[in-house]
Amino acid sequence: QGKDLPSWYFLFLQMSWRSSFHCSKFRHVFGKPATKEHSYDGVPITRSVHDNHYCSANPCFIAVVTECAGGGSFLVLPVHHTGRVDPQHPRVCGHSGRVLDVKWNPFDDHCIASCSEDCTVKIWDIPACGVQQNLTKARKTLIGHSRRVGLIEWHPTAENLLLSSAYDYKVGNLIGQWQLCFNCDGSRLAVTCKDRRIRVLDPRTGKILQVSCSKSHRASKVLYLGGLKMLLSTGCSPWNHRQVVLWDLDDLSEPLLEEDLDGSAGVLFPFYDPDTHMLYLAGKGDGNIRCYELSAEKPYLSFLMEYRSLLPQKGLGVMPKRGLDVSTCEVFRFYRLIAVKDLVEPLSMIVPRKESGIFQEDLYPLTAGNQAAMTAQEWLSGINRGPVLMSLEPGTHVTNPYPEIPARKRLVRQLSSLRFQTDPPVGAVTRANLVLMEEVEQRKCHTLVWFEPHPKQNHSYTQYTHHRGQVQINNSHQAAGKLFLKFHLDDFHF
Repeated sequence: QGKDLPSWYFLFLQMSWRSSFHCSKFRHVFGKPATKEHSYDGVPITRSVHDNHYCSANPCFIAVVTECAGGGSFLVLPVHHTGRVDPQHPRVCGHSGRVLDVKWNPFDDHCIASCSEDCTVKIWDIPACGVQQNLTKARKTLIGHSRRVGLIEWHPTAENLLLSSAYDYKVGNLIGQWQLCFNCDGSRLAVTCKDRRIRVLDPRTGKILQVSCSKSHRASKVLYLGGLKMLLSTGCSPWNHRQVVLWDLDDLSEPLLEEDLDGSAGVLFPFYDPDTHMLYLAGKGDGNIRCYELSAEKPYLSFLMEYRSLLPQKGLGVMPKRGLDVSTCEVFRFYRLIAVKDLVEPLSMIVPRKESGIFQEDLYPLTAGNQAAMTAQEWLSGINRGPVLMSLEPGTHVTNPYPEIPARKRLVRQLSSLRFQTDPPVGAVTRANLVLMEEVEQRKCHTLVWFEPHPKQNHSYTQYTHHRGQVQINNSHQAAGKLFLKFHLDDFHF
């Protein structure tokens, strides 16, 4: 049939066929699990059934929620403290109920927040040498919820701003928040709730801006896709098939993409890397992790690979980009909680390159660093700022476009971690430093903000400000109903 056609016609068909397939520089990415010697063995991982991650990591430490008799605790290990973990290793055990979530402060590697069934949120200081004895005294205990606190989330750009969600707050059908996610500058908050819908809120006022109304998708987890102007949710269809769905930020009435994955029952945890636009889907109770590449144009979602393991994961922690090993072309790192083996297994996602020892600029663009873009007061006043970027290339410095936090505050944070060490080195805290700490104590301020119904108004907003032992109450008509608890802790020194 094609004998009379010229040869260039077949060359044209071949080129057209190749161009219809997505060619990605991440197409050869693969998962490399750590050996048992480089994992954390003997960790009594919690038996809680909540759909949380139970693990949080930073370049210095890894925190894992553990099982214990009476009260709640979590384990904090130096990130290089691999191998067999001592069963009597000291823990952070100040909660009277089971710990449900832990999150490291993105701007302070020695500060971690935890929430619990005892209705409290606690802020802890971890010494630079790690936890040497059971830590029972928190830097601050935040009280305000009447039922168990299930989720906490740090603000992505403002310093010392923490959001918590418990099972006692409801707005209309907002009953029990299953997932909270800030956008890149913290000006919007996406929430999934028990009614399986997605809601976008203004976190300052609590006002609901958008609500999804798809009948073919029941959302459980949600993420902002930075740089793509989209939301991503995972959940299930009416036929209980697990799904991944993409939404237009400006219109949640209909999804842009709806893709069924499988018929498994475990919750799908989504993880997104805004620098590479790579998406990872990990199922609770599964041993596999799917990897995709996202784009702003159709088909939006391109499958790359699937990591498979025979050991199921109960939860996962993620290392921030600044803690990755750029010399091996590591683009993402998980910490898989394998409860059946009492094992925490690091899993590195690696893009193979011929010369892996050289810094690969195309794999590591500028990323969010560990420096806050603004203070909590600035954010509460209405200012929005994107994250302060940093380069992962060794020896490279990126200029901060925003006013930096005064050096005085940075010194106080360093003194804070020194103050909580069990055996500080001789001369670590000098007389001048103690005077500076006393100065900070004199200017301490605690602001506690939440939304609650006013007895005579349908829409009310109540702000409680505690300053040197005195309470001031201000009301304004902005928020609808009791929703979230926001804690602003100035320097966290009390």
